[in-house]
Amino acid sequence: MEVAISAVTSELVTRFISFLMDRYRSTRARSEEKAVETLQRLLMRVSTVVEEADGRYITNSGMLMQLKMLSEAMYRAYHVLDAFRYQAHEEKGVNKIMHLELHRSLETLEIVMANMAEFVVLLGGCERLSRRPYDAYLYTDNFMFGRHAEKQKLLSFLLQHNPPGHAPAVLPIIGSIAVGKKTLVAHVCGDERVRSRFASVVHLNGDSLLRVLDLDQRSTMSGMILVIVKLDSDVADEDWNKFHSFVKETNTGSKVIIVSRHQRTARFGSVKPIFLNPIPYEEFWYLFKTLAFGSADMAQYPRLVRIAEEFAKELQSGGSLVAANAVADVLRTNLNIQFWHCMLSRHRRVIQKNISVHGAPPNLHFQQGHTIDITDFALHASSPIRIAPCTRSSNMMKNDSMKTKSRKVVTLRELLVNPTGRPKEEFSLLTWESRMPPYSRFAHLVESCSDHDLPQDVTVSGRKRQGAPV
Repeated sequence: MEVAISAVTSELVTRFISFLMDRYRSTRARSEEKAVETLQRLLMRVSTVVEEADGRYITNSGMLMQLKMLSEAMYRAYHVLDAFRYQAHEEKGVNKIMHLELHRSLETLEIVMANMAEFVVLLGGCERLSRRPYDAYLYTDNFMFGRHAEKQKLLSFLLQHNPPGHAPAVLPIIGSIAVGKKTLVAHVCGDERVRSRFASVVHLNGDSLLRVLDLDQRSTMSGMILVIVKLDSDVADEDWNKFHSFVKETNTGSKVIIVSRHQRTARFGSVKPIFLNPIPYEEFWYLFKTLAFGSADMAQYPRLVRIAEEFAKELQSGGSLVAANAVADVLRTNLNIQFWHCMLSRHRRVIQKNISVHGAPPNLHFQQGHTIDITDFALHASSPIRIAPCTRSSNMMKNDSMKTKSRKVVTLRELLVNPTGRPKEEFSLLTWESRMPPYSRFAHLVESCSDHDLPQDVTVSGRKRQGAPV
């Protein structure tokens, strides 16, 4: 009898515990569902504020700091929401860490929004900027690519008047290769008020810096001018002083923007430089997923989302937005899990091979002006494929112009689809072409098959489209 009572008691206790666990899971599921809905509503409000701020002329430094905090919180929340959705889909549940991340992100966004009341009021008093045609692309499906605060700082610099009697103001924009320096400048310089403010915009580089001193050049540079100088290397102080004196003679309202990846060029600035660091991972993820999936619904490809995040983690560490666009452009053509897995494996093999040969990741070796080996990226390639960085050297422009025009151009997508069809002679590998100003083409010189006995560390000058703005 005691055995029977014990068995019944044990069964009742087990069922009660099971009931409590089911009740807990149900309550937690409802709590998580409510948190997701609340987070989605908050994100809609936050993205609306950020988009509106991006279309206003903000000069207040405190507001710019708040805008930066708001956009960073927004991208973090988008990342947590994506991770929560697709982990739950894949693993049929959410672990404790993701549960905490979800509620922490929700709490952060609520606090940020609660402190934005004053910001929104002040924003209403800021002058509205004119929108250009390609801005519609930036906001397709709420896709906003950041640098909000940096764009506002550059715009403020260009529209402010130089103090009477002072030399033309100089603003250095410094950042690593392919981080978006030229795109930032082109975006802001496309503003209607910037275009109407300056009589002309002159693009120079280190080699042509002193050529503007020629009499023929002086006659074409009158009135208030904007000079954009791209410095791939440092320049002598004496040369810079000569150039700056000439700009001063044109008009006291003229401005100079320096675009460089070298910290030493900051000494030429008359105002605090804008440093463009690689964008935070959460923002990079938002950009990459939008580019990789295009108009496709991510919810239909949860397994691809996992692979995309692996790509984003590796690409963000390199900091190159060009590489992100190039890879995403290839992935978007084939939303197949086997294809994406294969591409991820190839990408990792390229990284490992270059580390083993050069002792450094390919992006770092590339920034130093050396060629890198991407043979493993193109499966079954008939011969090694080594590419050189995109560089622009004006002293080689005339000699190389005819050769560059006659050189065959192969896109990265074409090379991956049919690697055995690569030209035997040297050719230009077009990794990516920007769809927005300055419409840069990122083409790299690939040596001919007979040239592969050259040392792999030899620096070879690539070629960028002639006439493209700096």
